[in-house]
Amino acid sequence: MTAEQSTVDVWEALYTTRAMRRMRPEPVPMAVQARIMDAAVRAPSGGDSQGWRFLLVDDPDVRQQLAEPYRESVQLLWRGHYAAQIAGAEADPEAEGSQRFRRLQASVQYLADHFEEVPLLFFAFSRNDRDGSSTFPAVWSAMLAARAQGVGSAMTNVLDIFRPDTTKAVLGVPPDRGWNLAATVAMGYPKGRWDVAARQPAHTVTYRNRWGTEPGFSTPEPLWPPQDGPA
Repeated sequence: MTAEQSTVDVWEALYTTRAMRRMRPEPVPMAVQARIMDAAVRAPSGGDSQGWRFLLVDDPDVRQQLAEPYRESVQLLWRGHYAAQIAGAEADPEAEGSQRFRRLQASVQYLADHFEEVPLLFFAFSRNDRDGSSTFPAVWSAMLAARAQGVGSAMTNVLDIFRPDTTKAVLGVPPDRGWNLAATVAMGYPKGRWDVAARQPAHTVTYRNRWGTEPGFSTPEPLWPPQDGPA
């Protein structure tokens, strides 16, 4: 597949761009990377400030230097934010919620255990963008552009939460220019298959005009792919 080819339309990309943390080792071609980044910089930016910088890492030595800080960060995540869910899953392992969490935990831990093997790491940095509103649209555009070319991705924030200074030092980010690590995205050709992620139906989390009111529509099943024929 060349950089000029796209494998999916916009609806398929929107419905199937889910976290893909298990990746094959083959590199992402430079032409594919160029198309990902060219799409990313077209994203909306507040005041057209474009206050972002992106750093791509495919050097094995750099990935190796980041692997242990990433694994340490994930362990801090398990011991902190997810401690109660881990305890609940251990207490009632047969519960549906416990099994769902265990699948998530296994997926996250797999990425941590194999972080140095990820073919491409995408780091997004922001400046003067406190809430990320001018940075994360570009990150999401990059992930959609990757999906359109068959490249899986998984965004993670553990490095910017637990090891931002270590990460910036490894990557040579100037410490005195105000750049903040906004997101880390692992990218590579996935081992798993693309699928529509299971989510709460849209009508159960959407209101109209006032909080708590019915939205006026019901979507008990995903609206893609169309039920009356192929997409």
